[in-house]
Amino acid sequence: MSEIPNTAAVFAALKFAAFKHRTQTRKNVEKTPYINHPIEVAEILIRVAKVRDTETILAAVLHDTVEDTDTTKEELIEHFGSDVAGLVMECTDDKNLPKAERKRLQIDNASHKSPRARLIKIADKISNITDMANTPPPDWSLLRRVEYLDWAAAVVAGLRGENSELDKLFDSRLAEAKDRLAVETGGLC
Repeated sequence: MSEIPNTAAVFAALKFAAFKHRTQTRKNVEKTPYINHPIEVAEILIRVAKVRDTETILAAVLHDTVEDTDTTKEELIEHFGSDVAGLVMECTDDKNLPKAERKRLQIDNASHKSPRARLIKIADKISNITDMANTPPPDWSLLRRVEYLDWAAAVVAGLRGENSELDKLFDSRLAEAKDRLAVETGGLC
């Protein structure tokens, strides 16, 4: 566990993901470059969960490429191998389904994910709830933000148990996000 992930492979994934997400931004006022999100997910896994498995880190960097860009599973297999592609696909929602169905399936399928996919999904939710608290989409109401936090907690409930430090960080960030929203609403949520 003390080894570091294959740096050349990680940089190749970063380059690939940066190209694929090149025109995308986060939904916040600042329009943060989207690539910052998968970088943060990978960083959380390395720093907090102490993940040293290269394929898991590559999948973390690439986790939104199939869902949010024109990337295909076959393309990921070609560039990063079937193990990485499989992890990415495990973390990918089917965009052909209505949003409410995709959200429901994330809750229902969480406990059936592989251990490595669970780690990626928790780190993803940590990044997202942190953004929801600190740099939310300007057109999201407080109620929508609170509902997002509750939904993220329901997803993570099925993902817990793979890494106690990751679970603790999620709980801490969720509490911070809820506290921030409570302040914004004057304690109404």
